[in-house]
Amino acid sequence: MALDANTIIIVLLGIIVLLIGWIIYFEVRLSKLLRGKDANTLEDSWNNILAELKDVQNARREIETYLRSVEQRLKRSIQGVETIRFNPFKDLNMGSNQSFSTAFLDEDGNGVVVSSLYSRDRVSVYSKPLKKHASEYGLTEEEKEAVAKARPGRIA
Repeated sequence: MALDANTIIIVLLGIIVLLIGWIIYFEVRLSKLLRGKDANTLEDSWNNILAELKDVQNARREIETYLRSVEQRLKRSIQGVETIRFNPFKDLNMGSNQSFSTAFLDEDGNGVVVSSLYSRDRVSVYSKPLKKHASEYGLTEEEKEAVAKARPGRIA
């Protein structure tokens, strides 16, 4: 079976058309790869990506530093508050639950407990500092209850 010259030329033209199509396909894919930020070469694209990565890493470091400072501030902020109302004169069968003790605590149990004793003649207000859920001043039962219930992370 002999091939004539016309058949060989047609087959070669077909191969050339396929090769041209293949080249165009890869040119399109290469231009998509290099698109963006005025990059003309793959190296420029790579350098742009590395520069953006450095920016992201710097931003992450700044965010981590900021979050550490926020965590430190949060530890010192009031995270537990509880108010206990009571009647200091219940043994005398007079008055009502107009008196109260309120504890304000941070994460470590530091803070203050404020108590108000109400009677017909006057209202007295007391405050006692707290360190690690305790005070160097004696706490009443109502104050102890307020401190116990104000513990941060306590499940009610």
